[in-house]
Amino acid sequence: MRGHCPYIPMPRGFLYLVAVLDWYSRYVLAWRLSNTMDALFCLEALEMALGRGEPVIFNTDQGAQFTSQEWLAPLQKRDILISMDGRGQALDNVFVERLWRTVKYEDIYLRDYQTVPDLEIGLDDYFQFYNEERPHSALDHQTPAEVHWATQPETEA
Repeated sequence: MRGHCPYIPMPRGFLYLVAVLDWYSRYVLAWRLSNTMDALFCLEALEMALGRGEPVIFNTDQGAQFTSQEWLAPLQKRDILISMDGRGQALDNVFVERLWRTVKYEDIYLRDYQTVPDLEIGLDDYFQFYNEERPHSALDHQTPAEVHWATQPETEA
């Protein structure tokens, strides 16, 4: 899993977006918006993502919200290995950077959201489309959902 926070320009200021991405399938497990760069909205996305499965390794950049004890504690409690990108290592987060580029060019810049509620609704719709309908060449033209759910262990009834 991978977490990262870019900013989204709005008519008055900007918002931060965090998303938790399954690197293998490119499936967006969880996302949240905030007008501050604190750890709370990141923790909400983390808890939602961990409710859908626990990775062996969780990777982030070295932002303050990802190096805080509040962020690290839930990962350590579950014995999840923690990996952080090296400073200046652009290729460490290539999958997430590609996601941000895709979201911005296929949705945010085209829709020019004027309000936070409109942005939240729009992103919810977009991430559903991204996961369920948008094929990826890196996934042999399958959707992230097709790859993600095909690799999940079956549960007993």
